[in-house]
Amino acid sequence: MSFLVQKSRRRLLHVDALKAVAAQAIVLHHLSAYGPIAHAVEAWLPHLMSVLHHYGRLAVQVFLVVGGFLSARGLSATGQALQGAVPELLWKRYLRLALPFMAAVFLTLACSLLVEPWLEELTPTSVSLPQLLAHGLLMQDLLGFESLTVGAWYVAMDLQLFAMLLGLMWLARRLQPARGLGQVRRWLRMAMAPALVLLLCLASLFVFNRDEQLDIWALYFFGAYGLGALVHWLGLSPQRRVGLWVLTALVLGALAVEFRERIALALVTALALAWWQARHDQAPEQQPLIRSPRLAHWVAQLGTHSYALFLIHFPVCLLLNAVFEHQDMAGGASGVVMMLAAWGLSNLAALAFYRWVEVPSGRLQLGNLLPRLLRA
Repeated sequence: MSFLVQKSRRRLLHVDALKAVAAQAIVLHHLSAYGPIAHAVEAWLPHLMSVLHHYGRLAVQVFLVVGGFLSARGLSATGQALQGAVPELLWKRYLRLALPFMAAVFLTLACSLLVEPWLEELTPTSVSLPQLLAHGLLMQDLLGFESLTVGAWYVAMDLQLFAMLLGLMWLARRLQPARGLGQVRRWLRMAMAPALVLLLCLASLFVFNRDEQLDIWALYFFGAYGLGALVHWLGLSPQRRVGLWVLTALVLGALAVEFRERIALALVTALALAWWQARHDQAPEQQPLIRSPRLAHWVAQLGTHSYALFLIHFPVCLLLNAVFEHQDMAGGASGVVMMLAAWGLSNLAALAFYRWVEVPSGRLQLGNLLPRLLRA
């Protein structure tokens, strides 16, 4: 039991909780949207399925806010200017995302071959080498290729958003005065990157996020992502509370111009994250969010495996839907049982995928490959 307590104290359990809840909501959203299981349950429980379908997809906003928070925290833990070379940092992020993602894509294609006789509408119409290369580069939407698995767009968007944040922090570093100015220079070093992120965040909220044709570009989603990054930097400021009030007023202004549920949820997520982070910073050893060591352990596990779950749940969905169709199952009760089975098996598969794919791919010595090539 003491081991569980010590292990949980090294984590941000409020972040794990947000990631865990969002990942489960997205899985349920996809289970409610694809295949004969979804149709069977919808005929029996239409209101529930409508709620899962409509509101489950909004959980992406939680991932966006948390992603921005964690990226800013990783690049500027104490509010310092960007350290390190931009190509190397971007390359490491790309590997972190792309290697497990492509493993999931190939697993999805293998499952698609198995289930095609029963679920032709859920399998890709064609697969080509350029299409696979586009997925490997996380550019399938930008290049106009059909996605080979659900959620592929988000993985590509994560890289775009990280690159945009990285670019803003690089620009902030370039704009800083080289010498002199004393206290002013120190203040500029702390404030330049958050100021640039705030400007682009507001541009996204007031302009780009209102044009759905831009939803394959990071500018469309940077409003939510930028909110997460700003929550991190405000947490380091003595004026945290005032800053959050100002940020809230600005986002409410964007919602007054055009109300969007996804932005409202992003704001709520950002404020909840800021509140939990403040409590954590004040008493990191007390874990105020979750006091039960065992529950804290499970929350940490679910948060850790959230990316694996996001990647692996669709192949499981395909297989269970194929069994449902092949066995000529009918009725809402059978659909509910199979839907719950798909949900549970997806979480079990995520444990295996994390252990045998995501972790080993992170241990591959590829992080220094790009810097070596650039030097060569």
